Amino acid sequence: MTTDLTLSDYQAAAQRTDQRRDVDQGLAFPLLGLFGETGSLLSEVKKKQRDPVAYLGYEDSVLEELGDVLWYLVAVASRTGLTLSDLATNLDRDLTDWRARGEDELTFSAIDLNTGPKTGGPSDAFEQSSLRLAAEVGLLLTDYRAGRLERNRSALKGRLIAVLRALREAAHDAGLSLKGSAANNMVKIADRWPETRAYPALFDDGFPAEEQLPRRLLVTFEEFERDGRKVSQMTREGAPIGDPLTDNRAEDDDYRFHDVFHLAYAAHLGWSPTLRRLLRVKRKSDPKIDEVQDGARAVLIEEGIATWIFNHAQRLALFDGITSLDYGLLKSVRQFVQGYEAENCPLWLWEEAILNGYEVFRAVCAHRGGQVGIDLVERKTWFVQP
Repeated sequence: MTTDLTLSDYQAAAQRTDQRRDVDQGLAFPLLGLFGETGSLLSEVKKKQRDPVAYLGYEDSVLEELGDVLWYLVAVASRTGLTLSDLATNLDRDLTDWRARGEDELTFSAIDLNTGPKTGGPSDAFEQSSLRLAAEVGLLLTDYRAGRLERNRSALKGRLIAVLRALREAAHDAGLSLKGSAANNMVKIADRWPETRAYPALFDDGFPAEEQLPRRLLVTFEEFERDGRKVSQMTREGAPIGDPLTDNRAEDDDYRFHDVFHLAYAAHLGWSPTLRRLLRVKRKSDPKIDEVQDGARAVLIEEGIATWIFNHAQRLALFDGITSLDYGLLKSVRQFVQGYEAENCPLWLWEEAILNGYEVFRAVCAHRGGQVGIDLVERKTWFVQP
């Protein structure tokens, strides 16, 4: 991100990703989010105190949590017609020097404190400033709940300024900055909710045709019984693809149709080591790619992702009626594929692949089979009823 990120640019990006703003203009939702993310920030401090050696990723987590607190603070301000620069311009002013409006070009660099020393863990100063932040957020919620802010814009503005001031202090005491937190949050926004969605190039572009995933593929899923167990077989033009699959579980849960997920990953992400193995289109012309990206470990990782998401989806009716996935789930998937080419797929694309895959999976389960088509050029998956 640019070193001259303005508060107005950040606020505009944050407003675009306020998914509930069109249907709910109230303050309850962003205030609850602000309270929750402040609690998450305190939780990071607690984890590091509890497991100072075992807890990794502390600084990255704190940076993300600071950015999330900032996002919800902006959401509250935006819903009340205030700008982030309106708040920031008065951070270091007293009543004799108070300004009603902020400057549109005010940057985070201009309002940040000098970055404090990085300690690798929660310092006493950061612990105290985090608690002060929590206290200011608590006072904001208390006043809102008591109705003291509904018709008192000045009081609301004062409370929000106090929260922003405490957030700036907490960032400083963590050895970080508001600028860094905002920039990191902008990256997160672009990864999860981009203004425009552009599909990345397919990972096997430029490889020989025989080493590419089929750009268009139609397969058939059939269910039958074998030795008293229900079995699924995937075929292509009558020829079997892979072995017949059972659920491999005591209780019937239809996981035998899970190759649908690999097809969806291939269609939307351009990535599926499992499907490459099944279709024998590994990229053998590049030994390193063949070993790492198309090898057994990559296959196991993809299978692990499919199983882990399935266990989560079962608690949510296989994502039926769900149009947006939990950020934590998508972030965990990204961590699964760290070090592999699929790590470069944006989170919005993972969400698309997962939700479309489950839409087709539910249809296959409902009809006990059928045809599944994928198109890697159009990045789509579809179902044909048997």
